[in-house]
Amino acid sequence: MAGPVLITGAGSGFGKEVALRLAAAGHRVIAGVEIIAQVSAVRAEARERGVELRVEKLDVTDPGDRENAWTWDVEVLLNNAGVSEGGATADIPEERLRRQFEVNVFGPVLLTQGIARRMAARRSGRIVFMSSVAGLTVDPFTGAYAASKHAVEAFADALDQEMAEFGVTVATINPGPFLTGFNDTMFETWKEWRDDPAGRLHDYAALSFPHEQYDPEPVYERTVRVLLGEDRRYRHLLPVEMEGQAREQVEAQWSREVNDGRRPALVRKAYDIAPGTPVRE
Repeated sequence: MAGPVLITGAGSGFGKEVALRLAAAGHRVIAGVEIIAQVSAVRAEARERGVELRVEKLDVTDPGDRENAWTWDVEVLLNNAGVSEGGATADIPEERLRRQFEVNVFGPVLLTQGIARRMAARRSGRIVFMSSVAGLTVDPFTGAYAASKHAVEAFADALDQEMAEFGVTVATINPGPFLTGFNDTMFETWKEWRDDPAGRLHDYAALSFPHEQYDPEPVYERTVRVLLGEDRRYRHLLPVEMEGQAREQVEAQWSREVNDGRRPALVRKAYDIAPGTPVRE
């Protein structure tokens, strides 16, 4: 490819591993990280793995960082930066809810605007959004995160249609429950809330992410293929065995009735499951 691959949120998780793997394969990669302390940490890991990796501070919520990134003439953009706020919709403090959308929606979309216009002028490019199965379905206590990913899905779909005539393709990656720590820490964000605990509807110290979790290898492998243009599908729900379940959940909304007043199964499971429970093979 002519220009570099820009990966946001590359200081940890999916973004960092994908950046390192692409660099190891000889591709030009810019790893965008949120805070300056992550720059040296990711550079050190790249040296340890023997790869050349350009690391830049890129907080997607910072207008100055976004404007700087617009000058990099990016060929492929992976909007991977994201945070996850757990908690019941009736309990989440306002500032935490707004932060969820600033990082997951507004920052990435505004970053994409400048990069997409340069791609359109060049008549080539690829934009990939690291969405989630939560962009298609919703679990209890993940409403804020799922809402932000539903918004990402809408922007990605619109952008794909709007950029087609300019030679730019768009795709989404939709990971399900993978054991990276991301899902479990979502259920610990309540510890930073500045509210009155007595007014909360749920006991967050007793809640955990209500799903068994998979090894993340399939996400790394598929994301690399999508970024390189080797996989031409628009949507990539992972693990693939969850695709049927997600389709059923979406379809079930058309015949769904209001709740019957009893605690749903996933709410019960959130109280019962231990954090970081892996999928049994």
